Amino acid sequence: MSIINVSHAEITTFILVGIPGLEYAHIWISIPICSMCLIALPGNCTILFIIKTEPSLHEPMYYFLSMLSLSDMGLSFSPLPTMLRILFKASEISANACFAQQFFIHGFTALESSVLLIMSFDRFLAIHNPLRYSSILTTLRVAQIGTVCFFKSFLLVLPFPFTLRMLTYCKKRQLSHSYCLHEDVMKLACSDNQIDVIYGFFGALCVMVDFMLIAMSYILILKTMLGTASRKEQLKAFNTCVSHICAVIIFYLPIINLAIVHRFVHHVSPLFNVVMANVLLLVPPLMNPIVYCVKTRQIRVKVVAKLCQKQIY
Repeated sequence: MSIINVSHAEITTFILVGIPGLEYAHIWISIPICSMCLIALPGNCTILFIIKTEPSLHEPMYYFLSMLSLSDMGLSFSPLPTMLRILFKASEISANACFAQQFFIHGFTALESSVLLIMSFDRFLAIHNPLRYSSILTTLRVAQIGTVCFFKSFLLVLPFPFTLRMLTYCKKRQLSHSYCLHEDVMKLACSDNQIDVIYGFFGALCVMVDFMLIAMSYILILKTMLGTASRKEQLKAFNTCVSHICAVIIFYLPIINLAIVHRFVHHVSPLFNVVMANVLLLVPPLMNPIVYCVKTRQIRVKVVAKLCQKQIY
């Protein structure tokens, strides 16, 4: 079995692990994991197809939803290759492949957070100033916002592979998950990883700042809704936010749970950390298309119309 070179000249492989205590059931666990990914792919592709082919959905809200579907697909498929490898007893991954995988996982996580943030601002603008909504969020401006979010998210995590590559790895090479994460890899280093610790904290802080800004947006949305005279208008405004609120809860709840456990709980089962990390990567891409199809009438109507049209033909 290959080892990691202590001389710092070359790094060969890391060892991935599956779900602690359930190694005997990995082949069965692969079934729901594959099913979640297979459902997430057509679900997000359906959202993208409906928005692209229906002119009535060529609005800022649905453009941002398209960005969310794209980030969901990236978030879902970045860890999938190694998750399937470990479930089928192929536990080694080359160092360069590991560094690349953690870059994409953290990049799409940051992108998902950024998209959820701009979607909250979109909802605030639509409710607070509906008359100027279309003139402020033009198609060009939406494209510019999306481009900025994309580059901001991946530039944020761009240093991760390079700082990890500069570390020296000695005897420890077993990771804690079936995929590579920045904080997991840097703990294996026997050289000074202070830069990785500080920058990793900065990256996590940026995601939490997104969450705080989303919360602030909804405080302003709630204030605007309570200022409207009609209860019917309040309910109508709230209904436009339900899908996004669900997406925010689905994405941030595992992150907050993991942060609380790491900060305040000193003796926690490794199984909990692994399960919550897997939930973060697999559940949002699965649930977001379902939530938006069920709770957003315009999407639901178009999907049903497409399905009925296919049945007729």
